[in-house]
This record gives sequence, C-alpha cells and structure tokens, in this order.
Amino acid sequence: MGAGDRIRRRALATRVAQRLTGHAESILGFQGLIVDDLEQSGPADALADALKVRGAALALKALVERLVSPDDAGASANLDDATLRHDLRTPVNAILGYSELMLEDYADALSATVVGDIHMVVEECRRFLAKTDSFTAEDVDRNESRIDEGVAAALERSLATAPQSDDGEAGRILVIDDDRANREILKRHLARRGHEVRTVASAEAAFRLLEKSPVDLVLSDVLMPDLNGIELLTRLKTSDAWREIPVIMVSGLREIEAVVRCISAGAEDYLQKPIDPVLLHARVEASLERARLRQREKDFVARIAYERDRADAILHAMLPAPVIRRLRDGEAVIADRIPAATIVFADIVDFTPLVARTEPTALLRRLSALFRAFDDLADRHGVEKIKTIGDAYMAAAGLPEPHPDHARIAIAFARDVLQIMSQGIGRGLSLRVGVHSGPVIAGLIGRKRFVYDIWGEAVNMASRLESSGQPGHIHISQATLDLLGELDGEVALETDLKGVGRTRTYIIRV
Repeated sequence: MGAGDRIRRRALATRVAQRLTGHAESILGFQGLIVDDLEQSGPADALADALKVRGAALALKALVERLVSPDDAGASANLDDATLRHDLRTPVNAILGYSELMLEDYADALSATVVGDIHMVVEECRRFLAKTDSFTAEDVDRNESRIDEGVAAALERSLATAPQSDDGEAGRILVIDDDRANREILKRHLARRGHEVRTVASAEAAFRLLEKSPVDLVLSDVLMPDLNGIELLTRLKTSDAWREIPVIMVSGLREIEAVVRCISAGAEDYLQKPIDPVLLHARVEASLERARLRQREKDFVARIAYERDRADAILHAMLPAPVIRRLRDGEAVIADRIPAATIVFADIVDFTPLVARTEPTALLRRLSALFRAFDDLADRHGVEKIKTIGDAYMAAAGLPEPHPDHARIAIAFARDVLQIMSQGIGRGLSLRVGVHSGPVIAGLIGRKRFVYDIWGEAVNMASRLESSGQPGHIHISQATLDLLGELDGEVALETDLKGVGRTRTYIIRV
C-alpha cells in the first residue's frame, strides 16, 4: 500500500472515530446505569449478562479511541473499509445480542428503568451501525465531519482567544449538552446522589434558565452548536449575576490546550468523556463543597462587616470621629490641649420639683426626647456633645479639631436649643444656657465606659454662667463676646460669679 493510500486509510479511521465517539460513549454510559441498578436490586442472573454487555461496550469504546490514537497510526492506516466495519460490528453485535436476551429472559423481573435503559442501548447501537455502514474511503474526499465546520471554527477562535480577566450535600445542578443521551446519563447519575438536576441542549437555553432559576453548579459540554462551552464559560464569568457559579467542563476533547483554556476561562474542573461515575461524583461534590465554603466565607465576611458597622455606630455615638481614628491608629492615650474652644451648658429650670411630681417612665421618656433633639442640633451645627449630667446638657464647639468660628457656632446652637423649648417636647419647661470661650484640656478618661471629656477653667466658667443666667436666655462671658464682635440686643450685666467675683457678663435674648 502506498503512502497516499495509508494516509487515506488513516483519515478514514479518524473520520469514523469522530462520527462514532458520541454513540460509543452513550452506549457505555447507559450500560453503566444498568449495571448499577442491577447490582442494587437484581436479578443476579441478569447482572451477569449486563456485565458482558458492559465489557463489549468498553471494547467498542477502546476500538474507536484507537482509531485516532497516534500510537496506533500504523494499524489504523492499514485498515480497509470491510475490515473497519467488521471490527466495529463485532462488539456492537455482542451488545445487541446480550441486551435482547436480557429483555427476553428477564422481562418480568427487570424494573421499568432498566428496561428503558436497555432500549436506549439498543437504539444507540443501531445508530452506531447505521453510521458505520455509510463509511467508505470516498467519505474522506467529501471532507465530511461529525462537527459542523461553523461550530469547529467558533471553537478554534475560542481556543485562540486569550482569557478575559475577571458525604456531600445535594445541590442544584444544570447540565448543558446538545446530545440527548449524554444529558440523560449525567442526569441519572447525579439524581441518584440526591441532586436536583435540570438539563438543556444549548448555551442560550442555559442563559434563559439561569435568569429564572438559581443553580449551584453547571456541567457544560465544550462542543455545542450555538455558543461552544468556552464561549458560554466566558459569558458566565463576566456576568455579575453568574460569575460565582462553579462550572465543570465535560468533553471528549483530549487536547491539553482545551483543558488549559477552560481552566483559564474560569472552569472549576474538566471531565473527559466517557464519564466515569466515581470520578464524576468526586468532582461534583468537591466543586459544590468549594462553592459552599466560598459562600460561607462571604457570609462570614458580611457578618464581620455588619458587626463592625454596629460597633462603629456605637463607638461614634460615644466618641468624636477624629478620636476614633486615632484609637484605630494605635494611640493608647488621647489627651490634647485645645487653645480655644467655646463651651455650652444648658440646664432645665426647676427640674427637681418636676421629678417629684412626674411618673418615672414618663419623665425619662420626655427627657430622652429633649436631649435627642439637642443631639440632632449638635450634629447639624458641628458641635461636639460632651455629656449629660442629670438634667444638664454640656457641649463644645472647636474641638476635638479646631475651628476658627467656634464662638458663633456655639451661639447658633444655643439659640436653636432654646427654640426647641417652645415646641412640643420642650413646652412647659424652661432652660438656662451659659456660654464661655477659652482653652481646655480634652481627652479620654477611664477604662470601663470611658468617655471623651474636657477640663479647665473655661468649663467651670461656662457652668457658673449657666447657673447665674436667666431662664430662656443665653448668658455669655466677655471672652465669648470678644470673639463674636457686636451683637444686636445683648444686655451687659455685673454678675457675682462663685469663685470669680463680680464679672461683666452679657445676656443674649432669643
């Protein structure tokens, strides 16, 4: 035989293998299901015949694979049409013979599922033989192929394109394969492990299903008529909604390039046909477990973020934001000398008699509502609440970060505080307000229930101005007035302040 004939024989064998591989894989897959069922439920005599069928199916698959194996290139090149058809028919005839005997001898003992699978094996064998009988050497010249040229070209483009950047629990699994038998085999294997399995014949059908139903894992064929598996995988991994779904690629392709491209595009794993059930379940359960671990990790991170935000909210209710930042940066002692700040004291007039005549729950509810309104005003004006002392409210402007207009900010806050007293929550109550400007020391004090506090003569002066002030008005010092400049309507006083003596102060009427 000349070199040209050997090439033609080799090409014919390759073309035969391309067209028949799918049928051989389907026969072996269904027969594996039959053997599994008979091992579990019998009858034992039928199992013996089923094992013979499986042996013939393995021989058929091995023969088809050898036709395209480089190691057997010489043997396949020497085959003629008759020899090729004979060698392929031998195991198929054994499969058909034993399958038909099983249907005749054990019809009453076989389950409906096993009977249906045997019929599928017989049907696949007949399709196999029909394609085998159609082959002649001239098929090579007609350049026919099991894979449509358009599909093959699209797959080639996908392989050449660089990757784009960006005892287990049961799961919801989507199987994508254009071959009905392959879909059925995978579904049956997976359903036996308790998985909820959906099957579709194309990538576009898969996208439509994913838009309606969430899944935990996708098993996808590589060779498909619309989008091939690599294009499908790329689209899944570039989608915000689907990129977290693990994908196992399933294909008869043996080229290492296909495996590498699938993994590079984001595949969780790669399985070669025919599918080994043990390997299938191991890979599926491992992929599902990894997906569950990733989800638990995301849930854990989200929980940490939620708890951190809660802690931050509590911390911000207790401490100024700049102080919190300094604590996070590792400062153990927070103590600052503030050269200029304005302190505001506000105290409810005749609060002690009110306590005696008011039910405790109602009293605390009203006081809490009033001080919450003061807190809102402090946030609005950029004033730092320091603390409450009984029925007194203490705040300061110009700290912890300095502000050149701290006096005006404090007065604007004090005016709005007095305005609240004429509204619903403050109606019937009266407030004295004292304001003084000067240097203070500010920092954290304590180990348990620590607070941000301020100390200094300026604090004492503001307190004394409040206690000696007039209800419904703001009592300010000369230092604060000097920072404000002239005010309309201020009234100068000579006030005898405890520990200070007679001092010029001013009343701002609101």
